[in-house]
Amino acid sequence: MDDRYGHDVLAAGWRAKHQRELARIPASRDLLVEVAEDGYCGAVMSVTGGLVELEDRHGRRRMFPLGPGFLVDGAPVVLVAAPPAAAGAPKRTASGSFAVADARARVARPSRILVEGRHDAELVEKVWGDDLRVEGVVVEYLQGVDLLSDLLDAEPPNAERRYGVLVDHLVTGSKEARIAQAVERGRHGAHVRIVGHPYIDVWQCVTPQAVGIRAWPEVPRGTDWKTGVCRALGWPARDQADFARAWQRILASVHSYRDLEPALLGRVEELIDFVTA
Repeated sequence: MDDRYGHDVLAAGWRAKHQRELARIPASRDLLVEVAEDGYCGAVMSVTGGLVELEDRHGRRRMFPLGPGFLVDGAPVVLVAAPPAAAGAPKRTASGSFAVADARARVARPSRILVEGRHDAELVEKVWGDDLRVEGVVVEYLQGVDLLSDLLDAEPPNAERRYGVLVDHLVTGSKEARIAQAVERGRHGAHVRIVGHPYIDVWQCVTPQAVGIRAWPEVPRGTDWKTGVCRALGWPARDQADFARAWQRILASVHSYRDLEPALLGRVEELIDFVTA
């Protein structure tokens, strides 16, 4: 008969001797994990400060502490932080480009990318910032496309100083479309590229899944869009400070180009190509 206590019944470690050691699984992005306690299933999105963020098939996200209490393919495991990428493995920027090792920011080109507002600039910086620093491209915001013509008259573009412009709600018949067409037909048109996405605000360029909502709310005509969105999502909407906090919450959900709508991705890449040609 097996004596699980050994020769000394008071010896330490007799419990652990007969326990099965769980596999330690790195929490790599997109790994499908089940939480043993409540059955929540989701793919790994990120690991930060000892916490793993999981996203279920409905786009809802939850945070859990790393360690035991998870199942992978039905087997209990210990979830641990993934090791850093090997030194020789190619790294990618948030935009999906290959990172340039030991790259220093280039002296800024005369050409610029112009966006409508601060939120647009912050989103472009978060995803394309590494690429833009390597290329020496500065992003400036206009505080409204209405001011584009004045800026072009004050600092005219030319073959060495091109302007790429990203516009919100650039759809047929919109005010933004009329302004873009007027600029393109005007004397500065040859050295300006105006592109845009169809959304009312850059907030919508972040996928609902990334934010953890089913869809961006429909806001009735006549209601301020940001106010309507915040109220529909149950977020405070009293003043600009509330809108700023809402934007920081949205921006924090963006980790890479995967969290953005394709309608924005292609347009920003087009502008980078235009101003660096």
